[in-house]
Amino acid sequence: MRTNFNKRLLIVWLVLTAMTLAYVWLDEAVDENGALKASTVVTVSAIVIALVKVRIIFREFMEVRHAPALLCRLTDGWVVLIGICLLGSYFVGSVVAG
Repeated sequence: MRTNFNKRLLIVWLVLTAMTLAYVWLDEAVDENGALKASTVVTVSAIVIALVKVRIIFREFMEVRHAPALLCRLTDGWVVLIGICLLGSYFVGSVVAG
């Protein structure tokens, strides 16, 4: 039995893994006492990394890349809408809490 080797999916998987490792590296933000602290840069970076990963997963693993143009635009619009909602709620929450 011959197994098909899909080089494109391997590259996509490696990119997704690298993005996850980049987030883990960013997440190690601590203050001078060693306590974890929230950082706007880390939070926004985590949201952006997650949104890019979602778009890659839509395109590569859910086969939206070969779908009609309308579905491609709808999934991209969904990613943008979710990004606006997440970032907007984070910044509004920061203003209200601060």
